[in-house]
Amino acid sequence: MPDFDLSGLPDPDIDPQFYDGVAFKRLLAWFIDLFVILLLALGASIATIGIAAIFFPLTLLIINLLYRIYFLRARSATPGMMITGIEIRNNLGNRLSPDEALWHTIVFTLAMIFFFVQLLSIAMMLFSRHGQGVHDYLRGTTAINRPLP
Repeated sequence: MPDFDLSGLPDPDIDPQFYDGVAFKRLLAWFIDLFVILLLALGASIATIGIAAIFFPLTLLIINLLYRIYFLRARSATPGMMITGIEIRNNLGNRLSPDEALWHTIVFTLAMIFFFVQLLSIAMMLFSRHGQGVHDYLRGTTAINRPLP
């Protein structure tokens, strides 16, 4: 199992404000992002005169990957995360690099396929020290409340 040194992240005991309410905010952000991704997929279906609709699951997958990679690379947060005031940080406490954004998205997407993994992620987000889901644990990342500039 991965053993990332998370000492670069805010300490949950010393700085709990970075983790307060993050699990709920992640859920809310996921629903916001899902809604946006569905709208984009619908738009792609209309723009391609229905061709993208024929392959709708593939269209959703591609748009999901591009959406998450783009925003995690640019802001270390998807639009849903930005709205809810959270962002993903690596084990050093930094925003994600382009490679980290890519791999975070791939591992997150693979984890979403399996219901049991999602249940485990929810439990881990609620009860682990840094509120990491399975995909975060495997990549050495976590979500925190966005620090003030």
